Amino acid sequence: MLLEAKGELFGKHLIATDGRIGSVRDVYFDDQRWVVRYLVVDAGIGVPGRKVLISPASIRRDGTGEKDIAVTLTCEQVRNSPGPDEHQPVSRQFEEAHANYYGYPFYWDGPYLWGSSQHPITGEPSVTTPPHGASPRERTQELKEAEQQARESHLRSSDEVIGYRVVATDGPIGHVEDFVVDETNWSIQRMIVDTRNWLPGKHVLVPVGAVDKVDWTTREMRLKVTREEVEDAPRA
Repeated sequence: MLLEAKGELFGKHLIATDGRIGSVRDVYFDDQRWVVRYLVVDAGIGVPGRKVLISPASIRRDGTGEKDIAVTLTCEQVRNSPGPDEHQPVSRQFEEAHANYYGYPFYWDGPYLWGSSQHPITGEPSVTTPPHGASPRERTQELKEAEQQARESHLRSSDEVIGYRVVATDGPIGHVEDFVVDETNWSIQRMIVDTRNWLPGKHVLVPVGAVDKVDWTTREMRLKVTREEVEDAPRA
Protein backbone atom coordinates (compact mmCIF):
# COMPACT_ATOMS: atom_id res chain seq x y z
CA MET A 1 0.00 0.00 0.00
CA LEU A 2 1.28 3.45 -0.91
CA LEU A 3 0.83 6.36 1.49
CA GLU A 4 1.54 10.05 1.20
CA ALA A 5 3.70 11.23 4.10
CA LYS A 6 2.17 14.63 4.78
CA GLY A 7 -1.18 13.86 3.19
CA GLU A 8 -1.90 10.55 4.92
CA LEU A 9 0.68 9.63 7.58
CA PHE A 10 0.83 12.95 9.40
CA GLY A 11 -1.87 13.11 12.03
CA LYS A 12 -2.44 9.36 12.34
CA HIS A 13 -2.73 8.14 15.94
CA LEU A 14 -0.31 5.49 17.19
CA ILE A 15 -2.01 2.80 19.24
CA ALA A 16 0.11 0.78 21.67
CA THR A 17 -0.88 -2.63 23.03
CA ASP A 18 -2.33 -0.90 26.10
CA GLY A 19 -3.50 2.49 24.90
CA ARG A 20 -2.95 5.47 22.65
CA ILE A 21 0.56 6.87 22.34
CA GLY A 22 0.19 10.03 20.30
CA SER A 23 0.11 11.38 16.76
CA VAL A 24 2.57 11.30 13.86
CA ARG A 25 4.01 14.76 13.24
CA ASP A 26 6.86 14.00 10.84
CA VAL A 27 9.03 11.23 9.42
CA TYR A 28 12.81 10.99 9.29
CA PHE A 29 14.08 9.45 6.08
CA ASP A 30 17.46 8.24 4.89
CA ASP A 31 18.50 10.58 2.08
CA GLN A 32 20.81 7.99 0.52
CA ARG A 33 18.62 4.87 0.58
CA TRP A 34 15.31 6.77 0.34
CA VAL A 35 13.55 4.95 3.14
CA VAL A 36 11.64 6.13 6.21
CA ARG A 37 13.64 5.17 9.29
CA TYR A 38 11.44 6.72 11.98
CA LEU A 39 8.02 8.15 12.58
CA VAL A 40 8.22 11.28 14.74
CA VAL A 41 5.43 11.07 17.29
CA ASP A 42 4.19 13.76 19.63
CA ALA A 43 3.74 11.31 22.46
CA GLY A 44 2.88 13.42 25.47
CA ILE A 45 2.87 10.32 27.71
CA GLY A 46 3.80 11.67 31.12
CA VAL A 47 5.77 14.53 29.51
CA PRO A 48 3.51 16.87 27.50
CA GLY A 49 5.00 17.82 24.13
CA ARG A 50 7.69 15.12 24.22
CA LYS A 51 8.74 13.84 20.80
CA VAL A 52 9.71 10.19 20.37
CA LEU A 53 10.95 8.22 17.37
CA ILE A 54 9.16 5.02 16.42
CA SER A 55 10.83 2.63 13.98
CA PRO A 56 8.69 0.93 11.31
CA ALA A 57 9.98 -2.31 12.88
CA SER A 58 7.45 -1.69 15.68
CA ILE A 59 4.44 -1.35 13.37
CA ARG A 60 2.16 -4.36 13.15
CA ARG A 61 1.83 -5.82 9.67
CA ASP A 62 -1.88 -5.13 9.72
CA GLY A 63 -1.41 -1.98 11.75
CA THR A 64 -1.98 0.89 9.33
CA GLY A 65 -5.62 1.98 9.25
CA GLU A 66 -7.44 5.04 8.01
CA LYS A 67 -6.79 7.03 11.18
CA ASP A 68 -4.59 4.82 13.36
CA ILE A 69 -1.30 2.89 13.28
CA ALA A 70 -1.03 -0.07 15.66
CA VAL A 71 2.39 -0.88 17.11
CA THR A 72 3.75 -3.78 19.13
CA LEU A 73 4.88 -1.54 21.99
CA THR A 74 3.48 -0.64 25.39
CA CYS A 75 2.94 2.90 26.58
CA GLU A 76 5.61 2.36 29.22
CA GLN A 77 8.18 1.30 26.62
CA VAL A 78 7.56 4.49 24.67
CA ARG A 79 7.53 6.60 27.83
CA ASN A 80 10.99 5.34 28.86
CA SER A 81 12.54 5.33 25.37
CA PRO A 82 15.56 7.48 24.50
CA GLY A 83 14.55 10.90 23.23
CA PRO A 84 16.43 12.78 20.50
CA ASP A 85 17.72 16.31 20.92
CA GLU A 86 15.17 18.32 18.97
CA HIS A 87 17.75 21.00 18.21
CA GLN A 88 20.38 18.62 16.79
CA PRO A 89 20.43 16.10 13.92
CA VAL A 90 19.77 12.51 14.94
CA SER A 91 23.19 11.07 15.73
CA ARG A 92 24.46 7.54 15.15
CA GLN A 93 25.05 7.33 18.90
CA PHE A 94 21.36 8.01 19.52
CA GLU A 95 20.34 5.46 16.87
CA GLU A 96 22.47 2.79 18.53
CA ALA A 97 20.91 3.53 21.93
CA HIS A 98 17.44 3.51 20.35
CA ALA A 99 18.04 0.17 18.58
CA ASN A 100 19.51 -1.44 21.68
CA TYR A 101 16.61 -0.23 23.83
CA TYR A 102 14.02 -1.81 21.55
CA GLY A 103 16.14 -4.78 20.46
CA TYR A 104 16.20 -3.78 16.79
CA PRO A 105 18.94 -4.99 14.46
CA PHE A 106 21.13 -2.16 13.19
CA TYR A 107 19.79 -1.22 9.76
CA TRP A 108 23.22 0.03 8.68
CA ASP A 109 24.91 -3.32 9.36
CA GLY A 110 24.08 -5.36 6.27
CA PRO A 111 23.66 -5.18 2.51
CA TYR A 112 19.89 -4.74 2.36
CA LEU A 113 17.47 -1.89 2.91
CA TRP A 114 17.10 -2.82 6.59
CA GLY A 115 20.50 -4.38 7.22
CA SER A 116 20.04 -8.13 7.06
CA SER A 117 16.56 -7.86 5.52
CA GLN A 118 14.64 -5.95 2.86
CA HIS A 119 11.94 -5.24 5.44
CA PRO A 120 11.96 -3.84 8.99
CA ILE A 121 12.54 -6.62 11.50
CA THR A 122 12.57 -6.89 15.28
CA GLY A 123 14.76 -8.94 17.58
CA GLU A 124 18.29 -8.84 18.83
CA PRO A 125 20.93 -7.54 16.39
CA SER A 126 21.99 -10.44 14.21
CA VAL A 127 25.32 -11.19 12.61
CA THR A 128 25.19 -11.10 8.82
CA THR A 129 26.65 -14.25 7.28
CA PRO A 130 29.95 -13.30 5.65
CA PRO A 131 30.36 -14.00 1.93
CA HIS A 132 31.85 -17.35 0.98
CA GLY A 133 35.58 -17.29 1.60
CA ALA A 134 35.57 -14.01 3.57
CA SER A 135 38.04 -14.03 6.45
CA PRO A 136 37.28 -12.53 9.87
CA ARG A 137 39.68 -9.70 9.01
CA GLU A 138 37.81 -8.96 5.77
CA ARG A 139 34.50 -9.04 7.61
CA THR A 140 35.83 -6.60 10.22
CA GLN A 141 36.93 -4.26 7.44
CA GLU A 142 33.51 -4.50 5.80
CA LEU A 143 31.84 -3.56 9.08
CA LYS A 144 34.19 -0.60 9.53
CA GLU A 145 33.40 0.61 6.02
CA ALA A 146 29.67 0.20 6.62
CA GLU A 147 29.92 2.17 9.85
CA GLN A 148 31.88 4.93 8.11
CA GLN A 149 29.18 5.18 5.44
CA ALA A 150 26.56 5.34 8.19
CA ARG A 151 28.38 8.23 9.84
CA GLU A 152 28.48 10.08 6.57
CA SER A 153 24.77 9.61 5.88
CA HIS A 154 22.10 11.76 7.46
CA LEU A 155 18.49 11.43 8.42
CA ARG A 156 16.31 14.21 7.10
CA SER A 157 12.99 15.55 8.28
CA SER A 158 10.32 15.30 5.61
CA ASP A 159 8.68 18.34 7.18
CA GLU A 160 11.88 20.26 6.44
CA VAL A 161 12.35 19.00 2.88
CA ILE A 162 8.73 19.52 1.82
CA GLY A 163 8.82 22.94 0.21
CA TYR A 164 12.33 22.64 -1.26
CA ARG A 165 12.65 23.98 -4.79
CA VAL A 166 12.90 21.31 -7.49
CA VAL A 167 15.50 22.06 -10.16
CA ALA A 168 15.72 20.06 -13.40
CA THR A 169 18.84 19.95 -15.58
CA ASP A 170 17.56 22.97 -17.51
CA GLY A 171 16.08 25.05 -14.71
CA PRO A 172 13.55 25.22 -11.86
CA ILE A 173 10.30 23.31 -12.32
CA GLY A 174 8.48 23.31 -8.97
CA HIS A 175 8.55 22.53 -5.27
CA VAL A 176 8.45 19.33 -3.22
CA GLU A 177 4.86 18.86 -2.12
CA ASP A 178 5.01 15.41 -0.49
CA PHE A 179 6.58 11.94 -0.56
CA VAL A 180 4.91 8.65 -1.49
CA VAL A 181 5.89 5.79 0.84
CA ASP A 182 5.49 2.03 0.33
CA GLU A 183 4.42 0.75 3.73
CA THR A 184 5.55 -2.81 3.00
CA ASN A 185 9.21 -1.80 3.49
CA TRP A 186 8.83 1.96 4.14
CA SER A 187 10.83 2.91 1.06
CA ILE A 188 10.09 6.26 -0.57
CA GLN A 189 8.99 5.55 -4.12
CA ARG A 190 8.18 8.98 -5.49
CA MET A 191 7.93 12.61 -4.57
CA ILE A 192 4.98 14.79 -5.46
CA VAL A 193 6.15 17.94 -7.20
CA ASP A 194 3.98 21.06 -7.28
CA THR A 195 4.64 22.68 -10.66
CA ARG A 196 1.87 25.30 -10.51
CA ASN A 197 4.30 28.23 -10.86
CA TRP A 198 5.41 26.74 -14.19
CA LEU A 199 2.50 24.44 -15.11
CA PRO A 200 -0.59 25.94 -13.44
CA GLY A 201 -2.53 23.54 -11.27
CA LYS A 202 -0.42 20.49 -12.03
CA HIS A 203 1.07 18.09 -9.47
CA VAL A 204 3.26 15.30 -10.85
CA LEU A 205 4.86 12.13 -9.51
CA VAL A 206 8.64 12.03 -9.89
CA PRO A 207 10.52 8.82 -8.97
CA VAL A 208 13.24 9.34 -6.36
CA GLY A 209 15.66 7.70 -8.80
CA ALA A 210 15.47 10.94 -10.78
CA VAL A 211 17.06 12.87 -7.90
CA ASP A 212 20.69 13.72 -8.54
CA LYS A 213 21.41 15.65 -5.35
CA VAL A 214 19.71 17.25 -2.40
CA ASP A 215 21.35 20.59 -1.65
CA TRP A 216 20.64 21.30 2.00
CA THR A 217 22.37 24.70 1.83
CA THR A 218 20.25 26.15 -0.97
CA ARG A 219 17.17 24.08 -0.05
CA GLU A 220 16.96 22.55 -3.51
CA MET A 221 16.14 19.09 -4.87
CA ARG A 222 18.27 18.77 -8.00
CA LEU A 223 17.15 16.30 -10.67
CA LYS A 224 18.99 14.49 -13.46
CA VAL A 225 16.06 14.88 -15.86
CA THR A 226 14.79 17.82 -17.91
CA ARG A 227 11.81 20.06 -17.26
CA GLU A 228 10.01 18.44 -20.18
CA GLU A 229 10.47 15.00 -18.60
CA VAL A 230 9.00 16.32 -15.34
CA GLU A 231 6.10 17.84 -17.25
CA ASP A 232 5.40 14.45 -18.87
CA ALA A 233 5.45 12.60 -15.52
CA PRO A 234 2.18 11.06 -14.27
CA ARG A 235 -0.15 13.42 -12.49
CA ALA A 236 -0.49 13.04 -8.72
